[in-house]
Amino acid sequence: MRRRRKDITEEERKITDRETANLRTLRRAVKLLAAKPRSVGELRERLLEKKWTDAEIVDDVIARLTGYGYLNDAQFAKDFAALKLREKPFGKRRLRHTLENKKLSRTDIDNALEAAYQIRPEADLVKTALERKIRRSGLPKNRDEMKKIFDYLARLGFDYELIRASLREIDSPASDFPED
Repeated sequence: MRRRRKDITEEERKITDRETANLRTLRRAVKLLAAKPRSVGELRERLLEKKWTDAEIVDDVIARLTGYGYLNDAQFAKDFAALKLREKPFGKRRLRHTLENKKLSRTDIDNALEAAYQIRPEADLVKTALERKIRRSGLPKNRDEMKKIFDYLARLGFDYELIRASLREIDSPASDFPED
């Protein structure tokens, strides 16, 4: 993982030529976006790590890149959510948390989650995760093994009721849950 640098105060920033700083910031932004897609918030944070730029220049660069169509948080959120669900089954809670870490707005996150889970419903994803887990470790033979599977699915961010319903479907003596 990348180490976070300490925040730079406004007094530490040294901008001698605003035009050069603007061009240099634009080049850095393009280079960061070429490496991987980023949200506006992530890009802003990364650009402000340098002493040779400031918030005004970064806002100008972000506005230019948005105008060119290189930055679009709503599309980024939808693409990122769909990609994550293709890679590995995740529940809404975990995927929401991941998107929040990308510094996206609540509206963009909600729309991305809705679009992603319309394509791949959460009930199907929990079954896929359960099948993978059982394929790796076998059917649970006792309550401790059943609890381990339950905890695994909970860490993936699936809802309690979805996990419980999926675990009831597997044919195992350990799958007898007491009624609430």
